[in-house]
Amino acid sequence: MRSPRLAALELRRFGRGKLPRAALVALLVLPLLYGALYLWSFWDPYGRLDRIPVALVNDDKGATAGGKRITAGDDIVGGLRDSKTFEWHEVDAAEARKGVENGTYYLSLTMPADFSRRVASSSGDSPETGALQVRTNDANNYIVGQISRTVFSEVRTAASTKTSRSFLDRIFISFSDIHGQTVKAANGADRLKGGIGKAEKGSKDLADGLTDAKSGSGKLSKGLKKLNTGAGDLEDGSQQVSEGTQTLADNVNGVYDKVGPFLKDNEKTIGDTAQLVADSAKAVGHNLDVLVKAAPGAARTAHAASEALDEVYRTHCEATVLPDPICPDLKKAKEAAADVATVADDLNTLIADQDGDLKTLRANLGTLQKQAQALADRSPHLSEDVDDAVKKINKLNDGAGKVAAGAKKLHTGLGTARTGAADLDEGVGKLKTGAEDLNGGMYKLVDGSGKLAGGLHDGAGRIPDYDKKDRDQRTEVMADPVQLASRDLHKAPNYGTGFAPYFIPLSLWVGAMVAYMLIQPLNRRALAAGSAAWRIALAGWLPVVAVGVLQTAALMAVLHWAIGLQMARAAGTVGFLFLVAACFGALVQWLNARFGAAGRILVLALLMLQLTSAGGTYPVQTSPGFFNAIHPFLPMSYVVAALRRLITGGGLGPVWQACAVLIAFTAGALALTALSARRSQVWTLDRLHPELSL
Repeated sequence: MRSPRLAALELRRFGRGKLPRAALVALLVLPLLYGALYLWSFWDPYGRLDRIPVALVNDDKGATAGGKRITAGDDIVGGLRDSKTFEWHEVDAAEARKGVENGTYYLSLTMPADFSRRVASSSGDSPETGALQVRTNDANNYIVGQISRTVFSEVRTAASTKTSRSFLDRIFISFSDIHGQTVKAANGADRLKGGIGKAEKGSKDLADGLTDAKSGSGKLSKGLKKLNTGAGDLEDGSQQVSEGTQTLADNVNGVYDKVGPFLKDNEKTIGDTAQLVADSAKAVGHNLDVLVKAAPGAARTAHAASEALDEVYRTHCEATVLPDPICPDLKKAKEAAADVATVADDLNTLIADQDGDLKTLRANLGTLQKQAQALADRSPHLSEDVDDAVKKINKLNDGAGKVAAGAKKLHTGLGTARTGAADLDEGVGKLKTGAEDLNGGMYKLVDGSGKLAGGLHDGAGRIPDYDKKDRDQRTEVMADPVQLASRDLHKAPNYGTGFAPYFIPLSLWVGAMVAYMLIQPLNRRALAAGSAAWRIALAGWLPVVAVGVLQTAALMAVLHWAIGLQMARAAGTVGFLFLVAACFGALVQWLNARFGAAGRILVLALLMLQLTSAGGTYPVQTSPGFFNAIHPFLPMSYVVAALRRLITGGGLGPVWQACAVLIAFTAGALALTALSARRSQVWTLDRLHPELSL
């Protein structure tokens, strides 16, 4: 009998009676329970996080920075509520702590009282880090704690980014302020350079002027030295003059006391005499011819007048130590009278000798007339003139005394001025040296101010000046400089899709394992009939393959239409799973055929090894070395990799590799089963009385 017919007969016996039919239905549904229920329960856990109760504590009191009110805690609370990440319950700190402890809340998130203050401190002198406080309890659920760490890490990053934006915006504004102030400083430096240039020119002019001043102060010092010497001489001379004028005043006052009354008493006599002389001279001039006759008498009269005046002069002028102020007039009158007498004698002689020059005589008579007439004219005021002269002499004496005192002060002052001029000359010399140093320093300062202005302009050019658009753009970049440009080439839409390549082969392995609990791994009819070993192996394998195909069809139909599994290559996935069911059936058949009751335990053990080393959840590289070592030698490792490409997309290299591996495992398992069938055709005591029966 052929193997397919034997397989059909094996399956036909499940149609006899209610219990076999129920067993067949259970056999078909069991992989569905494993695969569908597992995937359904894990299908999209992250999409239902809003059902997880979480305590939210906002103790933040807010803060003020830069004149603005900051409420970082309220901002985060609002963002969390909008995100609907968890089922948030706003409670106080004590209730949150109690709820996490007793399991009312899976975790708690707390914004401390100083949270905003710490966030705002980033723009101050003592920046501090604001800390969000998360409290978890793995005794409630470990996975929730892991999820919360990821979620709150994103919350922390978002809060940090927002805070950084505010801080960086202030920095960029400060850059603009610094730029503006630096431009002002550069413009000021330009003006400073111009002012210092003028100051440098002024310092040069000052140095030149002080050079001239030094020369002038030297001359002034020498001149004042000479003036001081002259002032000393002036002081001595003025003192002598003062003493002389004092003596003169004393003598004049003494003589005046004596002469004054005489002049008052004899003014008329002196005037009359002088008038007489003047008239006589005039008369002589007009009567020269008559004069010849009267000459002798006139000579005698002239001599008498001359003697009278001479007597007055001797009495009042020569008898005193200092002459009387009228003495000059008296002397003139005396001399005039003597001249008149002489002229009269000469005239008399001339007339007597008849040899004289009448023209000369007339001239002399004219002179005599003028002088005598002048004396006659002044004689009425002679006493007043003498009085005025005495007063003037007294004033002269007073003035001479003042001049002497002033000359003394002048000498003293010039001595002081001489010392001051010497100090001035020395000081001007120092000023000249200082001015020359100042000019040199100002020259360097001009050069330095030019470099300062140039440097400030360069610095202003290098300091950025951002407008609001630039600030916003740069703040955005610097607050979050590294972004995750995530590009998922073949993204699984949900958690269940990602785990389907792991749970589907698990369910098919369980399906094959249970199938061989109901179906004999080696067909008894074929064994009894002495069929070929390979026919026996195929007869025991093909029924399970048929069941596996039905299991796969039922499982994938429910996963696709009921749960929503979307496959990039649906036909390829289903076809590949038929091959998987056939391979798993061959492996389970061999273990049961070769080891009997113990084979069922080996099937379960092999399942555990494949589940732990296939990399269905975490990458196998994260597992201990033992699992990495057995990973390449187990079929489920290749099945998981191939299903990922068939369901979510990607290159088919792993799929073809898995097909080759599965075919090799299937062929090998069938060959080993055939070998076991050959051995099973020989009955032994162990087969008749097995040590263990399941």
